[in-house]
Amino acid sequence: MSIPDDLLRDIAAMVESEQTNQMSLTVVVNGAVITGRLAPEHVWRQRVAEVLRDSDQLGPFAEVFSSPGTPRRPAGPPSHLHFHVARILQGPVGIPETGGMYRIAVADVSAWTVGDFSYSDK
Repeated sequence: MSIPDDLLRDIAAMVESEQTNQMSLTVVVNGAVITGRLAPEHVWRQRVAEVLRDSDQLGPFAEVFSSPGTPRRPAGPPSHLHFHVARILQGPVGIPETGGMYRIAVADVSAWTVGDFSYSDK
């Protein structure tokens, strides 16, 4: 999208204000379907930092995500969606199977729906 969807930004702003942490969303970005739960940016950054800190090779990058200079809530409408336990839907599977952490620019979302999708064998 060249013009970010105001409704989608309102949803992101509500998540950022921590009124809810249970918002599941599915978005289409450059043809990829990504589904998962939204998190406030500071919570997302903290979780990414924890995962990186546990890695021998990637540990030094944890500092970038947990830097104290990072504002808790940036001014203005949110520019990004922060997904956790998210999967890229590809064929009959979700990648990664256990869910991952994704940061997606609101302006890049071409379609979206409330809720997350999962596959069933039945």
